[in-house]
Amino acid sequence: MRMGKSKWLLLMLGVSILAVAAENNQKKTETQVQPAMEAKKEMKIEPSNKTSEGYNLKFDANKNYTVKTAEVNGKTITYRAYENIVYVKNPVDVNYQTINIYIPEEYFKGQSIGKYNEKTAPLFFPNSVGGYMPGAAGKPEIDKRTGKENASLVALSRGYIVSAPGARGRSLKDEQGNYSGKAPAAIVDLKAAVRYLRFNDKNMPGNAERIISNGTSAGGALSALLGATGNNKDYEPYLKELGAADAKDDVFAVSAYCPITNLDYANEAYEWMFSDVKTYKKIQITMLDYNVERKYTEGTLTTEEVSRSADLKKMFPSYVNSLKLKDKKGKVLTLDKNGNGSFKEQIKKYYIDSANKAMANGTELSSFEFLTIKDGKVTDLDYDKYIAYMGRQKTPGAFDNVDLSTGENNLFGDKTTDNKHFTKYMLEHSTLNGQMADKNIIKMMNPMNYIGTKGTTLPKYWRIRHGAVDKDISLAIPAILALKLENLGKNVDFASPWGTPHSGDYDLDELFTWIDSIVK
Repeated sequence: MRMGKSKWLLLMLGVSILAVAAENNQKKTETQVQPAMEAKKEMKIEPSNKTSEGYNLKFDANKNYTVKTAEVNGKTITYRAYENIVYVKNPVDVNYQTINIYIPEEYFKGQSIGKYNEKTAPLFFPNSVGGYMPGAAGKPEIDKRTGKENASLVALSRGYIVSAPGARGRSLKDEQGNYSGKAPAAIVDLKAAVRYLRFNDKNMPGNAERIISNGTSAGGALSALLGATGNNKDYEPYLKELGAADAKDDVFAVSAYCPITNLDYANEAYEWMFSDVKTYKKIQITMLDYNVERKYTEGTLTTEEVSRSADLKKMFPSYVNSLKLKDKKGKVLTLDKNGNGSFKEQIKKYYIDSANKAMANGTELSSFEFLTIKDGKVTDLDYDKYIAYMGRQKTPGAFDNVDLSTGENNLFGDKTTDNKHFTKYMLEHSTLNGQMADKNIIKMMNPMNYIGTKGTTLPKYWRIRHGAVDKDISLAIPAILALKLENLGKNVDFASPWGTPHSGDYDLDELFTWIDSIVK
């Protein structure tokens, strides 16, 4: 997946957060950090499929491409780059409503790469969204953060066709000064990009019935939402308005790293997990036209925040119990009024499994007092001590806050209102007399509202990752998503890698081996 400037900066937060969390407790401080990277004030692209009659949605493999080469693991790969393709007839912002398509040159010569050829190659579909900000169409390139090949480049080397979509985000404005990227813009754009690929299945190499979506953080949430809402009619009016291609928008498989999803209940899940931690070390980010400013803040929860945390924690068990989720043995997972029960034990088990996998791979864990290790295996984990070790990153109201200060509040604004609430509790406790977002839009941004519903095409294959020290969102949220899918008989590969913060694309060999195993 592309690690361009905006995505790189947002994913670097996970690493920065981990470093801050390792510091000793100090007095409340605020440190202004200079923008990590400067960029042009305005990004403009030249659409490659614009004609005198508008945007041509028919892909032509013989036009508008360049042949490029790259080195991957010491091997030279050659591919055709079809870039800056506007995927709808009536775009709102051509800088983001585009897709870049990269196809191995072998597929134009009747050759194969591994088990794939021009008819069978899967389409890797990585979005570059982070923080629900605008995400430009990605490119195969070296990851500026790691110095290694990014996901798109690795995908090409393994015979995949890379179809990297851009999508609008919450900060965008149109020429009239109205906000143009609020919810549900990003998911609508990704659906439109999928429709473009399906519409052109006969016009380009690869198999559009084998689209694998990938994303991280908010991009991971959108990847999951894309999978969970395939062909659902709720999105149709938005797609028609954009002039999306006349095709389906379901995908074959979903890869989601640390998805910031199920926002309706993310506040409650966060306090259920972190309510006993009264200090925080958080990062606030502002971003406009690729200029990023980060502010690190550490402090102690106020009396009001402690009270709010308790309220939110109390609300979570009723939600969990309403889902009637089951573990692999068929046992219903529940919580009592204090937040304890089999669901909590399931979350604990994910951490124990993670520790055992790390030990099996040679990681030394004996120094962690919260782990009980016998005969070379972790047999128990002191849950409360582990959560204290991890630490709190966000204050109560982590996703919908009383002062409308979160990125998610910003996501749910509309054309003229920048920030809105999306939960009843925060609306009732709003300190700014905030408005409630449209209930239908709130529904459209949560995959849990669509999984298993009529009129929705749900992928069979899912791969979900959430780092074991990721405190951007509670592990309960991706776990609920995974359990819901498992209970419906879907093939779900869910794990919480040990020592991993809020980040993605850190296990590309495992990711593509998984994809190879499901693509027949």
